Amino acid sequence: MRAVARFDAYQRRHRWVGLPLAVVYKFFDDQATYLAALLAYYAFLSLFPIMLILVAVLGTLLSHNPGLQQDVLDSALGEFPVLGDQIAENIHSFHGNGLALAAGVAGSLYGALGVAQGAQHALNKIWAVPRYARPDPLRSRLKGALFLSVLALGLCLTTLLSVTVSDANVFGTRLATGIRVSAAVGAIILNAALLQLSYRVLTHCRLPLRHMNGAALGGACVWQALQWAGSYYVQDVLRGATATYGMFGIVLGLLAWIYLGALVFLMTAEVSAVRVLRLWPRSLLTPFTDRVRLTRGDRRAYRAYARTEAFKGFEHVEVRFGTPPPPWPAPLPGDRPEGESR
Repeated sequence: MRAVARFDAYQRRHRWVGLPLAVVYKFFDDQATYLAALLAYYAFLSLFPIMLILVAVLGTLLSHNPGLQQDVLDSALGEFPVLGDQIAENIHSFHGNGLALAAGVAGSLYGALGVAQGAQHALNKIWAVPRYARPDPLRSRLKGALFLSVLALGLCLTTLLSVTVSDANVFGTRLATGIRVSAAVGAIILNAALLQLSYRVLTHCRLPLRHMNGAALGGACVWQALQWAGSYYVQDVLRGATATYGMFGIVLGLLAWIYLGALVFLMTAEVSAVRVLRLWPRSLLTPFTDRVRLTRGDRRAYRAYARTEAFKGFEHVEVRFGTPPPPWPAPLPGDRPEGESR
């Protein structure tokens, strides 16, 4: 028990331990795992139709340049390592089918707008935006359309980087290696910028983007690692699988990959929110018992959670903390309850 008390005191004094712990606590307080599942559901519905539409559009616009069409197609589908190969192998069944195109457009719009709505809800919750201050259903869908435009721009730019890498071999081995490294760094920087732009578009409050650069860059690095892991999964894990097992592996792998991507998106926002809103340090035992002395970070977090649920602008939410049961571990200096004089 004394060891727990000592660790609690240590993590409160040291940022490198206390900040990650506060992020984890807020992540579960916000039920971000369920929010990520919601994003994954809508993304799964929209991803396959969007890829089919992309292939159909490329087939029309680049019909006179099959080589460039294939390069762009391979690069775009390479952004979705679990699904891209399957679409590329079976895309012939989609050509010339107007009904399938219409169904794909409808399905992609439904899923994509669902992703945008779910992301707005999650980010507004993470940044403690009261419900009355959030946009109405019409404006929220307009913001969602703007968010989808940002994603489309990002896909175009990352596809351009991928095409550059795929053509790098014509310059020689040494130069090709430099181009690949530069393209990978450029993709990480681009993804970090897209993360920040997405947060700015979807969150209905002013965000201090200059304080979010580190978290966005870290999220972009994790996303790049997820893409490499997805490519490894397809090339090494699913290779040689039977048709039945391979189909199940593709579906499960795709769902897991999308869910992990949603977790990265939300976790990056959680890190930024904890830093900007100063929601740390947290008491080590706060999630497990009431017999704790709340820290300033705990009080800020619980006040923010309550204000977030205000539905009307004239609804006033006030949070007061009563006297807790005898605390364990003993209170630390500087963590006296509010209103107590020194």
